[in-house]
Amino acid sequence: MSAIHRVSTLVAGGLLLTQAFSQTLFAQATASSPAKDIAHQLNDAYTAVYEKVAPAVVVVDVEKNGRSGNSSSPMDGFDFFFRGPKDESEQPDQSEGSGFIVRQDGYIITNNHVIDGEDKINVKLKDGRTFTAKVIGSDDRTDVAVIKVDATGLPSIDFANSDDVKVGQIVCAIGTPYKFAYTFTTGVVSAKGRNELLPDKYEDYIQTDAAINPGNSGGPLCDIDGKVIGMNTLIHGLNRGLGFAISSNLAKQVSEQLIASGKIVRPWLGIIIESLNDQNRTEVFKGVDKGVVVRTIQADTPAAKSDLRPADVITDVDGVQVTSARELQNEILKKKVGEQVSLGVWRNGRKIAVTVRTEELPADASKLANAQPPTSPGEDFASNFGVQVQDVTPALKQQLGLKSDSGVVVTEVVPNSPAAVADIQTGDVITEVGRNQVTNTESFQKALAEQKGKPNLLLLLDRKGVKTYSIVKVGK
Repeated sequence: MSAIHRVSTLVAGGLLLTQAFSQTLFAQATASSPAKDIAHQLNDAYTAVYEKVAPAVVVVDVEKNGRSGNSSSPMDGFDFFFRGPKDESEQPDQSEGSGFIVRQDGYIITNNHVIDGEDKINVKLKDGRTFTAKVIGSDDRTDVAVIKVDATGLPSIDFANSDDVKVGQIVCAIGTPYKFAYTFTTGVVSAKGRNELLPDKYEDYIQTDAAINPGNSGGPLCDIDGKVIGMNTLIHGLNRGLGFAISSNLAKQVSEQLIASGKIVRPWLGIIIESLNDQNRTEVFKGVDKGVVVRTIQADTPAAKSDLRPADVITDVDGVQVTSARELQNEILKKKVGEQVSLGVWRNGRKIAVTVRTEELPADASKLANAQPPTSPGEDFASNFGVQVQDVTPALKQQLGLKSDSGVVVTEVVPNSPAAVADIQTGDVITEVGRNQVTNTESFQKALAEQKGKPNLLLLLDRKGVKTYSIVKVGK
C-alpha cells in the first residue's frame, strides 16, 4: 500500500492529522515508535502529492501593455489581479499566475483574470521548458480560462469530484505566490459551497486555510490523493487568511465546453430575481416562508413566453427546492438550452406549476441583468396614491411605444407621492392591482377600492415589454 493510501485510510478511520497538532506527534516520536511511523506516513504523503502534482503545474507569465497594477513590493501584490486605470506608458508589463495541465496535448486551465488583457502568454514547466500559449477560450462569469501550448506527452493532472469533498479534509495547494514558483502549502477544507461573494459571477467556492496569495491564482487545490478538487483564486478583500478555490466540478464543466467550442453556452429564463428575506417580506408574500421572488421579466425572453409573472415566488425547480437567488440560478444552469423546466410557484396564496423552456443566454444579457427594478418604498408617505391613468388605446399605444394591449397607462405621477417613491413611471402600464386584473380605468378604480385599508399595494407593470412589479406603501 502506498504512503498516500495509508494516510487516506487513517483519515477515514478518524485519525485526521493536521498541522495543528503535528508538533505533538513529533514530540511523541522520540518515545513512541507508532507515533513516529504515523508522522513519517504523513510526511511521505505530502511529499508524494507534491511529486505527483508539481510536474503538471505551470507558471503563467503574461505580458500586458499598459499598467496592470503589478508591483515589485509583495505587500502590494494583490493589485496584480485588480488593475487600476491604464497610464500613458506603452511599455510591456509582466505578471505571473499559475495553471495546471489537464491534457497531455497541451491544454492548461487557469483563471480568466490571470490572462485577461494579455498580449503574450509564456508558460513555464517545472522541468524548465518554456512555451508560448494561445487562448482557447475564457469565461468571465466563472473566472475560468483555457490556454494551450504546442506540445505532446506532457504531465497532466486529474479532477476529483468536488461534491465528495468534506469539510475538515486535508488539502494541498501549489502555485507561484509573489513569483516564488512551485510553492507548496497545506491546510484543510474550511467550508464548501461558498457563494454570493461576487455579484456578477457564477460561484461555487471551496474555502480553505491553505495559504493562497497573489500568484496562486489558477493553480490546483488537491486532495491527499493528488487529485484536483478546486482551482485556487483570489477574491478582492477576502484574502486575509482565507483561501478560495473554484470547485473542480464547475471548473471541469466550463473548461470542457471551452476546449470543445471555445465559448460557453448557458441556459436562461430572462428574469431578475431576489431571495425572499426579512427585507422584502410583506403581507404580499404572506403564506410562503422560503423562495425566490421574480422581480422583473425581460421582454422577448423564455419567461415572457410563459405564465410566469412578476411577484411570483419560485420555490422549486423540477422538484428541487430553492431558497435563494443563487440556488435558483445554479439549478437553471444545470439544464440544457431548449429544455423544459417545471417551476414550483407560490402565487396569491396557493402553489402552482409554471412550465418554461430555456433558451441560450444572449451575449448582451449582462446589460439586462443590471437593469434596476423599481426601488423599495420608504417609510413615510402621504395617504394619496399619486397617479393619473388612461385606458390603453391603439393611438396611445403607438404614440408611447407600449407593448401591452390592455390595462391602464400612467400619464402622470405626482412628485413625492407613494407612487413616485415606488418608482412608478409615466408610460408604465398597470395590468394588475393586488392580484386583480386591470383592463381599463373602471377595473383599475374597482381594484383600488378593494385594496382600501391595506398598507401595501401590489402593482404588476408592463414597462415597454419588460414585466415587473412594485409595492406601493399607501398607509400603515
